[in-house]
Amino acid sequence: MGDSAVATGGSAGDEARKQRLAAALRDNLKRRKAQARARREPTSDAAKLPPEPLPGDDKP
Repeated sequence: MGDSAVATGGSAGDEARKQRLAAALRDNLKRRKAQARARREPTSDAAKLPPEPLPGDDKP
């Protein structure tokens, strides 16, 4: 293992490290969800623009 604190059951420092890691993971998940939501939902400016034509729709 190499880390004696893990092998012996841990310490207060390990618990604090686990809590910081869990908080960082939660923050990362929230940020990724917000980014995905922003990509899915058009902005108010984009809602005002006409839809872009699909490829092949350039018929007169």
